[in-house]
Amino acid sequence: MAIPLAERLRPHTIDSLIGQQHLTGAGSILRKAIQAGNIPSMILWGPPGVGKTTIANIIAATLQVPFYTLSAISSGVKDVREVIEAAKTQERCILFIDEIHRFNKGQQDALLGAVEKGVVTLIGATTENPSFEVNAALLSRCQVYVLKPLTESDLVTLLHTALATDELLQQKKCKLKETAALINIY
Repeated sequence: MAIPLAERLRPHTIDSLIGQQHLTGAGSILRKAIQAGNIPSMILWGPPGVGKTTIANIIAATLQVPFYTLSAISSGVKDVREVIEAAKTQERCILFIDEIHRFNKGQQDALLGAVEKGVVTLIGATTENPSFEVNAALLSRCQVYVLKPLTESDLVTLLHTALATDELLQQKKCKLKETAALINIY
């Protein structure tokens, strides 16, 4: 089965990330934290497809630390506890939880001690306002970073990058003639 285009194009460095310059551009707060090698626990809040998972992957790859991924849709307290136990034997682990807003209070509470003690650095991703969906105790231990929708310029850059770098698109000899229609689909 072919790897989806979005996965084939997923950037691996902060410099190759398209969009979110307010967080990852030169001199930005998140870039400075990554460069210093000292990131806080955080919640990445934004619409689908803007780079929440990509940013988490870039952080882990840049810092070269153990990286655990859970999806709140399919994971429970048992899964959280297993990651926390594994993290206790390692240094500077990142736990990425996609759709963290779907964790119930008990599941979120299971994270609290490990985040508070620094056993794991939590990176949660959500499309919902974390002020309403993440419990106050956990939220108070995290920085919230708001990701913005990709601009038209970002999308055009992404299209050109895809055509220039993706092997499957190059084999099909695709040419970009109408960007407006493609951007309206987004």
